[in-house]
Amino acid sequence: MAGPRRNRAVIIVNYQFYQAEERLISREGAKREANKLFKALSNCNYDVKLFLDLTAKEIEDVYEKESQAEHGDYFVSILSSHGEEGNIIDCKGQAVQLTRIFKILSRERCPHLAGKPKIFFIQACRGDRTDDGIYLETDSSAPAVDCFSHYLSIPENTAVMFSCSPGYASFCNQWESMFLRALLELLDGNERKLEVTSLMTWINWKVAFHSEAKGPKYKGKKEMPCFVTNMVEKVYPFRQDRQRSDYL
Repeated sequence: MAGPRRNRAVIIVNYQFYQAEERLISREGAKREANKLFKALSNCNYDVKLFLDLTAKEIEDVYEKESQAEHGDYFVSILSSHGEEGNIIDCKGQAVQLTRIFKILSRERCPHLAGKPKIFFIQACRGDRTDDGIYLETDSSAPAVDCFSHYLSIPENTAVMFSCSPGYASFCNQWESMFLRALLELLDGNERKLEVTSLMTWINWKVAFHSEAKGPKYKGKKEMPCFVTNMVEKVYPFRQDRQRSDYL
């Protein structure tokens, strides 16, 4: 008799950009985080697939395959790369629209996930502004940031957490990123059993009050994650630990 379907997770980490026309800094810290994320989600009873340095087409192909797979109660995806508002950058330096990824997992394209909670964590810049960690008053001449078009494309019953606010940069050093470090701490601790909006709020608090950039250029700069959700019920995506028999 077949057992219950396992929850599924996809991690995509782009850290080398040798084929990009414009020079992009390598993200060695992101590569180091990848295996930690794989292990942490596996320990939360997820079937995890990890991909490194994918092109735009390969990224979309990954989600196309997921749209045809049999899923458990939850789907989780982590995207880590360079980025800009509404996009992540592939290994060739090309932009991949988040709206395209979300559309692949919509009810029409992905009936296997219809009605099931989908959760995204996105580690990527959304602009080039840096946060000094204080309240600032700005006038109307500040450039407007369109942060709503891809929000409207988010599939039903989905939560998306971004590592930074619209228009701002996200920090990642040679060891790790502020945002995914907080996520890993959550997944390894008792906080993983929180309801999804509570656990995302915990990550916000952890990054906002306990993290800041180091080094001469960005020393003291801050980062403020944010999230959007259209879930209509409480969900606990990381409450279940992997069963002991899975290790045997």
